[in-house]
Amino acid sequence: MLEYFREYRTYAHIGASYGVSESSAYKITMFTEEVLIESKLFKISGKNALESPKNRHDILVIDVTETPIERPKKNKRNSIQVKRKSSR
Repeated sequence: MLEYFREYRTYAHIGASYGVSESSAYKITMFTEEVLIESKLFKISGKNALESPKNRHDILVIDVTETPIERPKKNKRNSIQVKRKSSR
């Protein structure tokens, strides 16, 4: 469970590390989390704690959408034909 929350590992990787299936790793993580919450020894801050004025963050969003470059179509009429000198 600690690897999941601390290192953001997937359940598949955690399961492979300990020789259990992905679903077993999920069940163990959820069970352990519920036990810790019910014990009242650990407190997870709710949504309101994140929205308090002291935790305010400025966000900058930049649009980096790719746009195609307009170029003339290549065809035989628009291109200039160059004759190559033959080396004899």
